Amino acid sequence: MKFSVVIPVYNVKEYLERCVTSVLNQPCEDYEMILVDDGSTDGSGAFCDRLALRSPKIRVIHQKNGGLGAARNTGIEHALGDYLVFIDSDDYIDASMLPDLAAKIDETHADIITFGFQTDNNGNTSAVFIDPLPENRIFTLADTPTLLLALPNAWNRIYTRKLFLETGIRYPGRVWYEDIRTTTKLFAKAQSVVCIQKPYYYYVVRENSITRNSNVDRNHEIVDAFDDLLGWYRENGLYETYRDELCRLAIDHLFLAASVRVLMADPKHPLLREFYQYMQQHFPQFQSNRYVSQLPRAKKLAFDLLCKKRYRIVRALFLVKNRL
Repeated sequence: MKFSVVIPVYNVKEYLERCVTSVLNQPCEDYEMILVDDGSTDGSGAFCDRLALRSPKIRVIHQKNGGLGAARNTGIEHALGDYLVFIDSDDYIDASMLPDLAAKIDETHADIITFGFQTDNNGNTSAVFIDPLPENRIFTLADTPTLLLALPNAWNRIYTRKLFLETGIRYPGRVWYEDIRTTTKLFAKAQSVVCIQKPYYYYVVRENSITRNSNVDRNHEIVDAFDDLLGWYRENGLYETYRDELCRLAIDHLFLAASVRVLMADPKHPLLREFYQYMQQHFPQFQSNRYVSQLPRAKKLAFDLLCKKRYRIVRALFLVKNRL
């Protein structure tokens, strides 16, 4: 079997049918779908069982709540396919995704195949997001270190199941930023990566996503995520090789994205200084990192202002941007 489509499910009953239907509508027969009900309390678990009656390709696994990472891990352990496809249960995929990926697998046999995505905000799809990676060739992290600068989402790429089984890499449970802790390690272990510069995935914007969650203090978990990641790269003798790329990754996700999330709620929150101090401690020369010059103009402005601790100005700029 070529694909195991793993869909973790937790209290998303209103979105789940569209997600499952987008897989069932694929003009591709070589797959199974695993719905992992992670202790839902809104009836999503029973709805999974009803959806499974539609097709013998659907299997349902019910488990106690362990978080998104734990649900993905359950799917990994029960999968029968050669390749793992992770779909969040409130999202959906393009009708050509599986057949196109199957053709690329037959052509390259790559460990990881990455592709683009679009956001869906109340039915309005955005411009295409595609990581600036090489197309039409197989590459690795060793020859293309900028792979570490790709968005670390689990869902806009597929992986050989053996990559997880042979490395022992798994998703952490009950944490935010589980993808940063996992995808970036898989990049280092993959023997072959391919990029298809086409969007196949639709990410649905929801009010209770991490980027919109009102629990400001939980943004501290980005520090835990980078402690985990940097520790793993050191343990595997890779830290010095990819120090610049890891620094830029921290700039993007910890210093920029997490800081903006926090200051939009509270420009005096102590996490803002903690993020700055973390960068100084782990990457003392981060302000002169060679990738900073490649930041888009708006991010470069935010970066400069955050370095100067001009949090209120950054907040004002984002408030204006969000009104446009």
